[in-house]
Amino acid sequence: MNDVSLGALRVSPQGLGAMGMSAFYGTRDEAEAIATLNRAVDLGVTHIDTAEAYGPYENEKLIAKALGARRDEITIATKFALDFENGAVMDGSPAHVRRAVERSLRHLEIDVIDLYYLHRVDPDVPIEETVGAMADLVTAGKVRHLGLSEAAPATIRQAHATHPIAAVQSELSLFVPDLLHNGVKDVLDELGIGLVAFSPIGRGLLSGAIQKVDDLDPDDARRTLPWFTPENIAANRHLVDRVSAVAADRGATPAQISLAWVAAQGAVAIPGTKRRRYLEENAAAMEITLTAAELKALDEAVPAGSVTGARDTPAGLARNHL
Repeated sequence: MNDVSLGALRVSPQGLGAMGMSAFYGTRDEAEAIATLNRAVDLGVTHIDTAEAYGPYENEKLIAKALGARRDEITIATKFALDFENGAVMDGSPAHVRRAVERSLRHLEIDVIDLYYLHRVDPDVPIEETVGAMADLVTAGKVRHLGLSEAAPATIRQAHATHPIAAVQSELSLFVPDLLHNGVKDVLDELGIGLVAFSPIGRGLLSGAIQKVDDLDPDDARRTLPWFTPENIAANRHLVDRVSAVAADRGATPAQISLAWVAAQGAVAIPGTKRRRYLEENAAAMEITLTAAELKALDEAVPAGSVTGARDTPAGLARNHL
């Protein structure tokens, strides 16, 4: 398959979000996770997304264990923001930038990180200071490209003026099309910055597999999110059914159609999964190009403002710099 551009970085047209293999999404199976990561590379899904916060640290260590021998075949993206060594406080200071990159390099067992994100913007540190310190890592050869996550248009401009930003990662799905309308996508297109979409299947809801809250593991962190209350799952089920109808007409799954919609917005999706069977289903979406009629049908299936509930908790939304 042909790679696509995130700024000056070339990546596979779909990535793999590895978070759930180590944290947040219920039960974990290391052997299956390792098999899934290797199967991804075999399928050409070589853009692997992780972060310090996933564990913390455990997901980066898993990537090293699973793919250490395949380093030259993959693009590794990781993120920093919270300082877990000092109470898990948000810290975008240059000193923390320098500490965090050394931790990630050590846990990933690599010499250079392909794409290094500021996971969330620290409102108490000027973005020019944080990105300036990240730029020093590029000069030192420890990082190849820089990224931001959940950043506002003005912040993106300030960061990019300090050092070229290759990618901005934000939540984007049929359920969360916000950044297509809040100026973020316009700024990215203007500046030539790539868009990486996390939770492109609506945190699993758009797969159609979650019909009730008890379909989630007892320790699945999604149980704490507004979308996953029994009332909101029930309220949003008809929207998923509409997406499923469009998918059925195409001979695809609703997850595949959701991923194809994200690709049609010019974004690189990083769907997360812990299992090979879902990875293979997701990867097949790269072969789907939606028609104008299908895109219109999907926009009508999930009209703006029709999703019941917020995508995250108030505390989680407050960390976003949008």
